[in-house]
Amino acid sequence: MFNTLQRAGARFSTRSIVIKPSEFGQPTILSHPQLVQRDELTPGIPSSDYEARRKKLMDLLPEKSVVVSIAAPVKYMSGSDYKYRQNSNFWYLTGFEEANSAVILKKDSSSRGYTMALLCNGKNLHKEKWDGASTSLDAAKILFAADDTLSISSFGTYLKSLTPHASYVYIDLPDSPAKPLKKNATSLLKYLTGSVASEKDPLFESIPSSLRRPLAPQLGKLRAVKSKAEQKVMHAAATISGRAHAKSMRFTQPGMSEASVAAHFEYICALGGAQRPAYVPVVASGSVPNALILHYTANNQIINPDELVLIDAGCEYNGYASDISRTFPASGTFSAPQRELYSAILSAQKELITLCTASAGYSLQELHRESCVLLKKQLNMIGFNLHKEGDLERILYPHYLGHPVGIDLHESSFIDRALPLQEGMVITIEPGIYVPPTPNFPKQFHDIGIRIEDEVLIGNEDPIVLSSSAPKEVEDIEGACQGALGLGPY
Repeated sequence: MFNTLQRAGARFSTRSIVIKPSEFGQPTILSHPQLVQRDELTPGIPSSDYEARRKKLMDLLPEKSVVVSIAAPVKYMSGSDYKYRQNSNFWYLTGFEEANSAVILKKDSSSRGYTMALLCNGKNLHKEKWDGASTSLDAAKILFAADDTLSISSFGTYLKSLTPHASYVYIDLPDSPAKPLKKNATSLLKYLTGSVASEKDPLFESIPSSLRRPLAPQLGKLRAVKSKAEQKVMHAAATISGRAHAKSMRFTQPGMSEASVAAHFEYICALGGAQRPAYVPVVASGSVPNALILHYTANNQIINPDELVLIDAGCEYNGYASDISRTFPASGTFSAPQRELYSAILSAQKELITLCTASAGYSLQELHRESCVLLKKQLNMIGFNLHKEGDLERILYPHYLGHPVGIDLHESSFIDRALPLQEGMVITIEPGIYVPPTPNFPKQFHDIGIRIEDEVLIGNEDPIVLSSSAPKEVEDIEGACQGALGLGPY
């Protein structure tokens, strides 16, 4: 197999050889040419993107810095493991999808600017009988452009050999990305090897606390702006989810359970090629109490006639999340009050999207403030009397306008909301109004909850709505619900 890799070359420019079953721990152009195209390391993302990410990271760091990024642990339920999802930062740097692995980058004066060691399990024929193929050390070196590949069992020895000469060691645990390694550091060896580490592990005692720095904030700066390849993958993810929203509008009927609609949405996404949901779908029908639970995931109510259904759901496709919300009538036709309130929110949402450009100079914080102004204006035009400070923000619109999205659903941990948006960022714009049955709000709108959410790619002069495949105009939503758009029931 190693000879086959050598013949194919580091960029795998041939598609004439298809290996089945795969001899690698993830899809490659040799085993899955329907998924991985020429020059790509993972579906949709070329090898050059991964190289550029590592180079940009190391350029940000001081001389002689060492970077350590760790794979996600395998998680279990009822004695069996969940479908594996790689740690986002580790995947961003490597594209490597196997557990029990790590990457160590060392900044140096070489032409590359750093050296890269990839540590993993390699081949284990006994284990592969249960879990499927894994990538050999030789193949991993070529596939992932590593300077060296080592057994994960040598992680401690290799890291300890680097730290005496390092200016800083940038490192995070997968379950605590923002915190430097301190008391929980010993659990790292458990992630990597499954072994039981002592409370005082000599590996981490050998790294002075003055050298340790968190890695996640550095990667957050890079992950905020998407490459052209990332933008294409995110557009594809949003398109799959948008079509699932449209078909779920057609599928939904009074008398169904919310859970059935959620299952249908996930089914359509899976048919479209999505690997998993980006998050647990929200299907909230009826009155405000459900719609007001912003992360309502019980999905255990029956959908009644004349109710609105709010679906907040999106898939993960080729490593990137999507995030879309739509609100539609279970009966297929908005009532007059539902239409009036929906149109008011939609008008504000569309105006906010026009501001999502680098040239406009808005920050997320400023966009949120503008959303409050626009929503208050629209609601007052249809009979609300929102002059009392806090009625909108505290009661009707209790959440933030949006957030960055990418490999993770919420990529906002290390992004300053006060800084202007940059070209290439992807954010959500999701104003929502949820009217409780209290006398200070117009009675005809009581118990109506509506949220409209799109994914927007920040352009220099023009925004690009990645989620445009999900209907949101009143006529289009009613057409989707009634089958007038030719979507079919499934």
